Amino acid sequence: MARKQRDEPQINSSSMADIAFLLLIFFLVTTTIANDRGLSLQLPPDPDDIEQTDIKIPERNLFKIQINSADKMLVEGDPFEKSTDELREMIKEFVTNNGRDPESSDSWKEAIVSLKTDRGTTQEKFIEVLDAIQGAYYDLYGQRIGVSNERWREIANDLTDPENKRLYDEGRGRSEDGLLYPMNLSIAEPTKIGG
Repeated sequence: MARKQRDEPQINSSSMADIAFLLLIFFLVTTTIANDRGLSLQLPPDPDDIEQTDIKIPERNLFKIQINSADKMLVEGDPFEKSTDELREMIKEFVTNNGRDPESSDSWKEAIVSLKTDRGTTQEKFIEVLDAIQGAYYDLYGQRIGVSNERWREIANDLTDPENKRLYDEGRGRSEDGLLYPMNLSIAEPTKIGG
């Protein structure tokens, strides 16, 4: 008698593609993607949207910081090798001058901190100096309401709380006619290395 050959049992794989597709959709829907905040800077308006006018800014209202491709700094045209804390103090003194020193800013509203880099400037140095500039303004805002720089940042990061919003507006000096104490920061386009 001849033996009958049996078929091996097989798994039906016709629905495997459907299952894989459903799993893929499930993971796409349930996965959260980290949202990096980055630098919160206000971008300039599109050149097509603004009127081309020649704006004359008195030299005394500009606090100039330049960083070259070797991360060396010039502050107000002089080499600067001090700490960023000292840079913060210089910026605060410049901004709050209010015309007392004829070589410094006329008022808080007209004081502009200008930052210019070379193309070879490292991101770390740029961010370090930018943080010092913003830190100087945050110190001033915090002083107006009697809080530290760290507490000011906490207030500014949670404006959904009505008390934080009130403190923020008071620190910035916001009034009906606009912002009384703006952070005037000019970041110039980097220059080419060696040119």
